[in-house]
Amino acid sequence: MKATAIVLAALFVAGSASPARAQLGGLGKIKSIGDKAVDAKNKADEFNVTDQEERQIGEQVSAQLRDRFGVVQDEKVTKYVTLVGTVLAQASSKPKLDWKFIVLDTDGVNAFAAPGGFIHVTRGLLGLIGTESELAGVLGHEITHVTERHSINAVKQNKAVTLGGEVAGGSGGVGQQVVARATAAVFNSVFEGQFSQKDENESDRVGSQLANKVGYAPNGIAEVLKKIQARNGSRSERNGMFASHPSIKERISNNEKLIKSEKLSATGGAEARYKQNITFEAKPVTEIATEVEGAAGLAAGDKKKEDEKKADESKKKGGFGLSAITGGKQQATSQQASSAGARGGVPDRDAKGGPNKNAVTVKVSAAEIEAFKKGISA
Repeated sequence: MKATAIVLAALFVAGSASPARAQLGGLGKIKSIGDKAVDAKNKADEFNVTDQEERQIGEQVSAQLRDRFGVVQDEKVTKYVTLVGTVLAQASSKPKLDWKFIVLDTDGVNAFAAPGGFIHVTRGLLGLIGTESELAGVLGHEITHVTERHSINAVKQNKAVTLGGEVAGGSGGVGQQVVARATAAVFNSVFEGQFSQKDENESDRVGSQLANKVGYAPNGIAEVLKKIQARNGSRSERNGMFASHPSIKERISNNEKLIKSEKLSATGGAEARYKQNITFEAKPVTEIATEVEGAAGLAAGDKKKEDEKKADESKKKGGFGLSAITGGKQQATSQQASSAGARGGVPDRDAKGGPNKNAVTVKVSAAEIEAFKKGISA
């Protein structure tokens, strides 16, 4: 499923406004604009997603991410990331969730949190960072997006899903039709990194506290942000992971202030263990192959030739050279090339994915987790 194919339903479309004054001689009252606002708020308040529905949304969003990027078929890597993530998740506010940690098979540097406990990191991200504490900083950030229900709350607050008369779903839920629409809205939010400044700051803060709590140096997230800042130094556009506001500079500063004010003093880095388990290398932004509809990822010269070719073809056909869109899904064949910079897109988000979409299932025992914790301070 392509992200660009997602069309979100418009929400709470109001009809023509009625006069606020009462009609003389009328038998009833016409609702004022204020009354309509109250009605809209009441409908939003009814958007109470149950834990089961949240899990369903997360499963579907995760499946779409796996379909888009593929999954690294390496049990050792998956188990290592799962151990780091599980140590953090067990110390979070929702230790009982059935947490899943998935390594996406793409050079793009990114991470995605889906509701219900699904955390995704990319092969490219693992290649960029170099210590376990940095990985813990990223995973702590993503885990917080889940525990604080940032995606679900964003759908509710931004009214991205039409509720209408379909709210009731039994046992206080919203119903399967609304769940399906919420899944589309959440995927779009997660894929585009559309978290608010408040949510990003909260995830940075709580994630750093969580990392410190289990023994990791709490500046892991700041160190990753510095590497991303250096990686994107030649770009004027925001790119991939943590591309949303607030600015990277502000987030690094906030992390430094947090460590000082709360006297977070853990020092675990486990750099040697990280390098034993992770051997990926991150590619520069200019070398990221992309996979999007249309003339995506073409180098500057090739793109010009491609545009000229399409222009000639469209003249012959009497058309505009645009691919047909059927049922909300674009049918154009994706094109890949060695550079995404020329198209002015988002290389790390639009990065080409691997062919295998199947999740890698690993199990970690309580004994393995306890033994793993002892190596954090190394």
